[in-house]
Amino acid sequence: MNRRSFLVRTGAAAATVAGWPANSFALNATSSELRLTERSIEARIPLTYTGLSFELAQLSEPGFFSAASTGLIAHCRTLSANGVLRLGGNSSEFCWFQADSSTTEPKLHVPSGDLNANWMPHRLFRITPQAVDNLAGFLKATGWRIIYGINFGNNTPERAAAEAVYVASKFRDRLEYFQIGNEPDLYRTASNGTRPPGWDFDDYAREWAGLARAILAKVPNAKFAGPDVAGSSDWVTRFGERMTVELPGKIVTVTGHYYASGPPNDPRVTIEHLLRGNPKIADDMKRIEAVAQPRGIVYRMTEGNSCYRGGKPGMSDAFASALWAGDYMLELASFGCSGVNFHGGRGSFLSASLGDHTPGMDVAKKPQTMRAGYYTPIRVEPGTPVKAMPIFYGMMMANQLAGGRVMDADLKADGVNATAYAARIGKTIKVAIFNKDAAQPLDLKIQSPQRIRSANAWRLQAPALDATEGVTLAGAEVDSQAHWSPRAAERIEANGASARIHVPAASGVLVLLEA
Repeated sequence: MNRRSFLVRTGAAAATVAGWPANSFALNATSSELRLTERSIEARIPLTYTGLSFELAQLSEPGFFSAASTGLIAHCRTLSANGVLRLGGNSSEFCWFQADSSTTEPKLHVPSGDLNANWMPHRLFRITPQAVDNLAGFLKATGWRIIYGINFGNNTPERAAAEAVYVASKFRDRLEYFQIGNEPDLYRTASNGTRPPGWDFDDYAREWAGLARAILAKVPNAKFAGPDVAGSSDWVTRFGERMTVELPGKIVTVTGHYYASGPPNDPRVTIEHLLRGNPKIADDMKRIEAVAQPRGIVYRMTEGNSCYRGGKPGMSDAFASALWAGDYMLELASFGCSGVNFHGGRGSFLSASLGDHTPGMDVAKKPQTMRAGYYTPIRVEPGTPVKAMPIFYGMMMANQLAGGRVMDADLKADGVNATAYAARIGKTIKVAIFNKDAAQPLDLKIQSPQRIRSANAWRLQAPALDATEGVTLAGAEVDSQAHWSPRAAERIEANGASARIHVPAASGVLVLLEA
């Protein structure tokens, strides 16, 4: 089982979809009902819910995040007008900030033992003030905010504070908070080797607080999040309980990672497994929320994707990842999560972050150029156009509910692998439905708490679950300039407070109910 799975599962033209006219009902489809009700306690999906995660080492190429990166900027803006960029990853533990010409390179930490069994970078990455300046221009151009990761695995309080001072001065109110360290619950493992085998949470908490206090001495208004773990929900709750006492008012978020499956060369990692889901997510989120809410903090999933160690070709870069991502994002939102950042970026940096291992290439059916970037939402490889990948479409669909008030969505699907979520935005109820079943379609009756004046639908679809091309939302692809707008907003049957829609197997749909 995946070592990281502590939050697992977790007036328009009519269109013809998968061979069925928009409003027809298939004879072999399962008749199901979705009942929507208002929650007694208001909970909203933040406008900043949708995010991307990149390796911090990407800043060693100062021009990657800059106002001149027009293709990446355009894709970020299409994904969300209020997104959050997170920089961290394995490589963050080997990054160093050269504050000025007198700042010398630190000593490279090389773990003992067989380096072939170690999945961490084996080189240093220099970050210059120019890279931070350029990143500030990138954030201004996108309108996004940032979560900035500070090296904890191989750093000193003095270096951490100097970097934080410069970052805070450049990002100002676009800085969400600092994170210190990446997946510290794995530091003691042979695959990481950043700390000795006996090192544990108490050691982590003591060292982490030392770096945080050094930063606060130089940046008094700094805010923090943590522990940014790979797989220990216990560390998440313990961090929230302990650090909000030790540093009152300075901890705003607890964070963790989630990879649904992996590694990519494990034959058990399949599309069927990815889409199966796991009910354990509810218990884990309830535990975390029980710690977060009374302390006035929130939870955010700051790094994750469909398959750890770079993703699996034919799954992570295929339509199945779009259905999985949209479902996962909204499931977390239904339990109070404040945001999701899916990991990606340039393949060379993802590969470097894994100690230059590329397990996805072992299962590729043809020569690959992306190396370790199969799961990236936005392809950003040198010499190729910036491109929205299939997972991008699932994220874009889920983001349509951002800013809305969460509603309860009780779906009775009679054995079909399907999920549904809803949020109210003004007089409009937006309903996201994911039919992850490879074979069974749904004939769905939606029961609303309000009279429906009109009902329209945007389809999320592709030729097949393993299709890497031809993915559309509302009949439209994201073009090479990152332009997208609904092309097929399909009117569906509505009568009184109910609406009906056919949801083909292996597809999603966003239903918009207007009062």
